[in-house]
Amino acid sequence: MKQTVSESLYATAKTYFPGGVNSPVRAFKSVNGTPLFIRKGDGAHIWDEDDNKFIDFCCSWGPLILGHNHPEVYKKVVEALGNGSSFGAPTRLENELAELIIARNPFIDKIRFTSSGTEAVMSAIRMARGYTGRNKIVKFEGCYHGHSDSLLVKAGSGLVTFGNSSSAGVPEAFVNETLVLPLNNPEALHACFAEFGKDIACVIIEPIPANNGLLLQEEGFLTLLREVCTQHGALLFFDEVISGFRVAFSGAAEWYGITPDIVSYGKIIGGGLPVGAYGARNEIMAQISPDGPVYQAGTLSGNPVAMAAGIAQLTEISRPGFYEDQERRTKLFVDKINEHAQANNYPFELVMIASIFWISFDNSKRIRNAEEINSDMTGFKQLHRALLERGVYLGPSGYEVGFVSSAHTEAVLDEAAAVFTDALDAIFKA
Repeated sequence: MKQTVSESLYATAKTYFPGGVNSPVRAFKSVNGTPLFIRKGDGAHIWDEDDNKFIDFCCSWGPLILGHNHPEVYKKVVEALGNGSSFGAPTRLENELAELIIARNPFIDKIRFTSSGTEAVMSAIRMARGYTGRNKIVKFEGCYHGHSDSLLVKAGSGLVTFGNSSSAGVPEAFVNETLVLPLNNPEALHACFAEFGKDIACVIIEPIPANNGLLLQEEGFLTLLREVCTQHGALLFFDEVISGFRVAFSGAAEWYGITPDIVSYGKIIGGGLPVGAYGARNEIMAQISPDGPVYQAGTLSGNPVAMAAGIAQLTEISRPGFYEDQERRTKLFVDKINEHAQANNYPFELVMIASIFWISFDNSKRIRNAEEINSDMTGFKQLHRALLERGVYLGPSGYEVGFVSSAHTEAVLDEAAAVFTDALDAIFKA
């Protein structure tokens, strides 16, 4: 695999950007390599600047559920762009996308579009505090909610504890309003609310944690969250930036049949363009300016080109049978690889839900907490390189998940499964 052009571009990029990238994981530091500079994508494939072709399971970290350059998305984007790229004023397209979402989503009455998932979550946290009149929030170790100050917090040293900043530049005062709990731990949850219940505005969780491994939770724990929040007057906040429109149209809330008070979305609703959103029932959303006292604004919120892309994509994925077919093809792919690993006694497993999968080098148990993940990423580094050399692209981190799009046909997935099994043989039998 030639990387001459990517290496040259990366050397130049390092003179312009911190680490040569505009988002940290792209730097390939976790896999000890040079990042690939991508030239184009089409369907299930991408090509880099050295003209290497890959089956892509990163899918821009999730939003490309229809694959690259889908004709309907492309058509709508070009049509919208022909009328102008941005107005900073309302357009019909915002109404159309909101109608598509709300008409099929029983969990929210109103929605507010933003430009990113981070912005959506940050704004919704402020709304929760405004609505409840409380300051503290609860998050869980192993869940990622964007890079706003109050959420860049990792677990402290006790079962129920104030967190510690996981980034320089986050004031201690911000950290002190965030409580961090272990996932899937009812004891810690009850202890937290016993001590701080009257001060907790909301509990935020990825109902399908997919930013630090794929930490599938027991449904009973999510149900307990709903019960405890209701009991103490705190809002339950499902961060569905990844799981929303991915596991089902209405996300994990629909998958598990649990009603959150607030939901945030992103990724898929932009069709590959920058979009985020948050929603809730009417009385909570009434807090948002100009209706209420909680301020949030954005020049590019509801951008017409992004709205058009979202309309095209959500129209496609709302068709009958879409999600069932996504899960069916993903399971066929995952099962072929796992059966090969089991037959050869490799300590390896692909964990999946719907059309999301995660590479785990520990098949001895179901991993539900961040601390259970094996921190030795040697196996993943070797596999990532072996897959690249054989034409399969994954996100360059063993903590990230992979995504299957509708463009990943059975034939493409069969080819990818054969590559995976060959790569596994290469690293385990070396």
